[in-house]
Amino acid sequence: MIHSLKKFRVPIVASALLFAGASYTQLKQNKAADNPKVDKLKLQEGFKAEHLYSPSEDGKGSWVAMTFDNKGRMITSDQYGYLYRLTIPAINSGNTKPSIEKLSLGQDTTAIGGAQGLLYAFNSLYIVVNNRPSKKLPRTSGLYRLQDTNGDDQFDKITLLKELTGEGEHGPHSIILSPDKKSLYVVAGNFTTPPAMDSYRLPAVWQDDNLLPLIKDPRGHDDHPKVPAGWIANVDSTGKRWEMVAAGFRNPFDIAFNAAGDLFTYDSDMEWDFGLPWYRPTRICHVTSGAEFGWRIGTEKWSPSFADNLPAIMNIGQGSPTNVVHLKDAKFPAKYKESLLAFDWSFGIIHTINLKPSGSSYTAEREEFLSGMPLPLTDGAIGPDGALYFLTGGRRLESDLYRVYYNGTEATNVATATPINKDNALRRSLEKFHGAPNAAAITTAWPNLKHPDRFIRYAARIAVEHQPVTEWQAKALAEKDPVILTQAMIALARHGKSEQKNNILNALLGVNYKALSETQQLDLLRAYELVFLRMGKPDAAMTTKVVDALDAHYPAASNELNRGLSKLLVYLEAPKAVEKTITLLEKKDNSNEIAGGATATSSADLIMRNPQYGLDIAKMLEKVPPAQQTFYAIVLTQAKNNWTPDLQERYFKWFRNAFNYRGGFSYIGFIDRARKMALKNVPANKTAYFDKLSGAELLSKSGNDIVEGDYPKGPGKNWKVEDATKLFATELENRNFKQGKAMYSAITCNRCHSMQGEGGNVGPDLTQLGTRFSKKDILEAIIDPNKSVSDQYAATQFQLKNGQSIVGRLSNEDKDNYFVSQNPYSPDVLIKIAKKNVASTKASSVSIMLPGLINALNEEELKDLIAYLVAGGRENHPIFEAKK
Repeated sequence: MIHSLKKFRVPIVASALLFAGASYTQLKQNKAADNPKVDKLKLQEGFKAEHLYSPSEDGKGSWVAMTFDNKGRMITSDQYGYLYRLTIPAINSGNTKPSIEKLSLGQDTTAIGGAQGLLYAFNSLYIVVNNRPSKKLPRTSGLYRLQDTNGDDQFDKITLLKELTGEGEHGPHSIILSPDKKSLYVVAGNFTTPPAMDSYRLPAVWQDDNLLPLIKDPRGHDDHPKVPAGWIANVDSTGKRWEMVAAGFRNPFDIAFNAAGDLFTYDSDMEWDFGLPWYRPTRICHVTSGAEFGWRIGTEKWSPSFADNLPAIMNIGQGSPTNVVHLKDAKFPAKYKESLLAFDWSFGIIHTINLKPSGSSYTAEREEFLSGMPLPLTDGAIGPDGALYFLTGGRRLESDLYRVYYNGTEATNVATATPINKDNALRRSLEKFHGAPNAAAITTAWPNLKHPDRFIRYAARIAVEHQPVTEWQAKALAEKDPVILTQAMIALARHGKSEQKNNILNALLGVNYKALSETQQLDLLRAYELVFLRMGKPDAAMTTKVVDALDAHYPAASNELNRGLSKLLVYLEAPKAVEKTITLLEKKDNSNEIAGGATATSSADLIMRNPQYGLDIAKMLEKVPPAQQTFYAIVLTQAKNNWTPDLQERYFKWFRNAFNYRGGFSYIGFIDRARKMALKNVPANKTAYFDKLSGAELLSKSGNDIVEGDYPKGPGKNWKVEDATKLFATELENRNFKQGKAMYSAITCNRCHSMQGEGGNVGPDLTQLGTRFSKKDILEAIIDPNKSVSDQYAATQFQLKNGQSIVGRLSNEDKDNYFVSQNPYSPDVLIKIAKKNVASTKASSVSIMLPGLINALNEEELKDLIAYLVAGGRENHPIFEAKK
């Protein structure tokens, strides 16, 4: 994070005058490079970038995967097409154009491609095919091995090692070599059913395991349980033996080992869930043996605080993770040798993740290694020459191949390796028990169930869980140490029989809750939750005992504790649980205003890096939902008793107010589904009353959207300039002023532009638009806003001396500072950038205006919109007069 920035509000009066004046002329602009594709890149000092090839311009598709073979040649794959092999000229050879061949498959004429993972190892090319079979590419998704059996330098043998069920952007992804170079690691997204494995480092007893009432994504995405979700497997070179290493991811696209042999990935979350309490930002995960990272559908997603999953070592923020590569083999300065590069497709950023050993795991710091606008990053690798090679493309976008190498003065041949400290070594020693039963496992692992290092505690519990439960059940129930007991009860809840429920609960009741740290309290609450989920609700007598033990501690001092306590006490129908939770529901709490926790990147800084996704963020940041309140509201949907008329009034009024916030695409639908679940618990003669009180009339029929009075009726289409222009071959007349004005508002023109003195000032005033531009000009500006971007309204990328960059629209400046607006929907919220910290700036070629705004409109709606623009918002314009 850039700690020198300070957010504050400044009125932006007459900002157009500032742009027309000295503001931009005083900035130090980067010089244009010989290649505009390179010029758009922001690089760290000392690095040089070369554009090598554009496969999409050469009819070879959009490349998303790469590897290097034993002769130093690159092999790549089109996302929806074939495999290619490139011989790339050496650095400083005077030539940057590679020679390219489509891979021949010898006698096997059935095409193979559609790869999202490529690896050359064991004298073979391994391919993770991600494909829905077609005439062009008939092979199914799976792991394939290509071999050259006759030495002619062409692959002639194709072997399907394992068919994988899943395809698309959450299907099977990447493959890498193990640190000892004796096996392979494969990673797949959550739409990929894990095949039957020969062994499981993560015990195969997974369930949803969340007491929060289940609400599936209201728009139908990820609406079927896919436990254990995204997974990583270790595979032998022949593809015969498969071992599950870790699971519980959403959609990790790539994995990488550091020099110490620790594994990392960059996982995503569902951006439609932004603002909801279960949302998690994209994150860097240290993937240890038997790891579970808790991704589940809808509201069932686990909190990172749950003891039976592991947390990320860093939250990055919003984005679309793709490639991960470790820089141990790069010819880069020493500071990079212990770092990962993590690629973000949506916002065109390569993050440097500087790993710092911390106990048995790591902490991390982020820097920006490289960025560009637009730059849809797909895959990357360190070449035999020590340079970074990376691809852009995907989804049939324009695709390019780049090379980045260090051209500075620092030494690049420094050999470094992360030391395996004593805690890291201890964790690894415990992980040796993650497999077959071992007589030494319980003795070794048991005392480490209370180790202060969370990753060691986790490894110890998984070691215990791999042993027959009959060997440690009695020991667990007799345990006196509260921390060991808690971890042992979590294990027993997962593996024991329901007959042990009361014994487990009595053991947990013996723990002195007040004597525990907050983390230990959370673990204890999780143990209770797992017992109820796995073994059922306790009887009345036991319920009373548990309620008596927990109720005095609710509400607690922290949001996380209150989440755990509210779930348990409402589930157990504690007499005061509803009243206490309603009180918390109404409490304003800004500490958890943005769900997911602290991130290394600012959401506001992403808006202008990619308008297609950025303006969605802009809308959400304008009025972020209160995530903690939302959590309580959903917990209360399961409360059938202990309501008073006053409590119900307050509860259902909360729902109406919740519809005023802006979250991700599914936010409204989730709130409505919770509202409807809650309505099932009111008296039948009050259902209609509370339905109206809670905002039913605000919603569309599906419940997924707020009804907008001026929303386009459609049907829309993907408007092109040539198609739209045909509508205006004859003069416009007798148009509908009211509908034109409504469409102007519906597609949010008024948020950024002013007309007749009303509206925003992010873009130019449109009052005189019709006197200066033709209808075709107007259509081109709307449909393809990137075609011509005025410097008065362009975004600027500020490159700071610390290597970071900030993207926004320069609004004002004084002698010492630039004032930058990043959110066009909140243009008065500015950040201050000290001029002394700015190395250079670069104007963006990407308009801050979202393309495709008119795609929701039908022909008549489009005609009325253009008429309204031509008229400059004047109702008395002749264009609205009826023909006489």
